[in-house]
Amino acid sequence: MDLQVDEAEHSMEMHLPYLAKVFYGYPVKVVPILVGAVSAENEAMYGRLLAKYVDDPNNFFSVSSDFCHWGSRFNFTHYDKKHGDVHKSIEALDRMGMDIIETGDPEAFKHYLSEYDNTICGRHPISVFLHMLKNSSTKLKIKFLRYEQSSQCKSMRDSSVSYASAVSKVDP
Repeated sequence: MDLQVDEAEHSMEMHLPYLAKVFYGYPVKVVPILVGAVSAENEAMYGRLLAKYVDDPNNFFSVSSDFCHWGSRFNFTHYDKKHGDVHKSIEALDRMGMDIIETGDPEAFKHYLSEYDNTICGRHPISVFLHMLKNSSTKLKIKFLRYEQSSQCKSMRDSSVSYASAVSKVDP
């Protein structure tokens, strides 16, 4: 990446304070992997290459993404009136994606993104992680724990960014 892209990238700056808190006092090594706008084929390839690291219980993965960036300033105003208020439609769209991510199926996630164009900025690293899980011998289960929106959009003039957090653990 060029210097301008590098200076604009902030995912590590968002993660490091949390990782420092969680792993305080433990000797850890951080290996950052930046996933850009790669093709579906490359998502699958990177997932296959990295899958063996899922099988090592000493490894921990932190995958970062906002969810829906909704509003005219984001060029995304998907609204399904059957859900009521705009913010409820946004949540329904996000929860549909979250439910698919919980299945661990990278192809279903790809189909969801293709069909709804949800503006999940970390869709590529999420896809790589889903491919890692698909190709590892350790079976992990993903579970979303929390969901929030920066504001509750009520009109088409509003805007919002959604946030979701999940964990994955060994599926017995």
